[in-house]
Amino acid sequence: MAVDLFDTWFDPIETQVRARAREFIEEMIRGELDTALARPRYSRSQMTDNEGRAGIAGHRHGSRTRSLTGTFGPIEIAVPRARLNTQEGKTTEWKSQALRAYQRRTLAADALIASTYLAGTNTRRVRRALAALFGGAVGKDTVSRVWRKVKTDWDNWNARSLADEPIVRLILDGTVVRVRLDRKATSISLLVVIGVREDGQKVVLGIKSMGGESTEAWRTILDDLIKRDLRRPEFLIVDGAPGLDKAIAAVWDGVPVQRCTVHKHRNLLAHAPERLHEEIGTDYNDMIYAATPEEIEIRRKAFIRKWRLKHRAVADSLEEAGNRLFTFTRLPPSQWRSARTTNAIERLHEEFKRRIKTQTVLPSAETAAMLFWALLASGQINMRKVDGWQTLSTKLIDQPIDLAA
Repeated sequence: MAVDLFDTWFDPIETQVRARAREFIEEMIRGELDTALARPRYSRSQMTDNEGRAGIAGHRHGSRTRSLTGTFGPIEIAVPRARLNTQEGKTTEWKSQALRAYQRRTLAADALIASTYLAGTNTRRVRRALAALFGGAVGKDTVSRVWRKVKTDWDNWNARSLADEPIVRLILDGTVVRVRLDRKATSISLLVVIGVREDGQKVVLGIKSMGGESTEAWRTILDDLIKRDLRRPEFLIVDGAPGLDKAIAAVWDGVPVQRCTVHKHRNLLAHAPERLHEEIGTDYNDMIYAATPEEIEIRRKAFIRKWRLKHRAVADSLEEAGNRLFTFTRLPPSQWRSARTTNAIERLHEEFKRRIKTQTVLPSAETAAMLFWALLASGQINMRKVDGWQTLSTKLIDQPIDLAA
């Protein structure tokens, strides 16, 4: 029989730790039963006869062997059994609170399996990676069962109230992932909404898998947030998708909207031949990253005049964005960097796609949304505060950019 690498590596420390783990768990469960019976093993109860008749005590009747896998590896433990007296004069089987019925893994082991999966490892590789630690006790079905436990938390997260969330700003964007529908690889859209709290901390509020980024799709997620008592935001950052613009107008008309400057940059390049891309990028960045609203206004007019003559489609594309491309200039300059773009979501999208690269096609649309959420909820991906959060309470000035070219 072939011997795999590491199979012959004997570690006395690990061996002793696992032996002690077994002893500790068995002692802990025996102590739990001693408390329930109000007496240690082989001892008489200290209760009076009246208390005993009231159904407080009971009796032991042997033990049974249970398999348990934890971060200490797989072990066999002897779990004591007992019958407890009830108020009705009958008896019921004692159940340990520490070791639940049918429990085969500790919560820490389940968390390790789920975290390994979330780190970008498919089910087959999870089994290989954890085989040595768990003694081959982790199979594809185990990973799937652990993932179903995560779904319970996901369902609770989707139903939580948002009434107490001090949200002042929203960032909305979508990304495309491939999932399996009717046994065929299909592209779907993941719509993501990030909220910015009063203290500047970013937090994910909603994730939904939809067929696209239509008005109806965005209304679904926005209506759900409103139904869960999300307060009216003071500022919105969007990717410029027409469906999202219409959905916002229907539910939050009048809220200042910033169109992502990065998305608009890509739009401009799409309207010009490749040989002009560098020049367009330079002119555009000079405008967007100017130091003051006045400078931005001057450079915008210069951009329009130049590109109307050189390649009119580029100028028309910039004008199409209107004032929404420059709403950030109504905020304090310390906030401009975080308010100009939907990069907060773009970075999450990139990290998400990096993690699922080994899977190519996800099992289902719901799995895609749940996996995106789990990466954040498990701490695999962290979000920091927005730039300029100290001035978030400052009201927007009512002086938009002059669009006259």
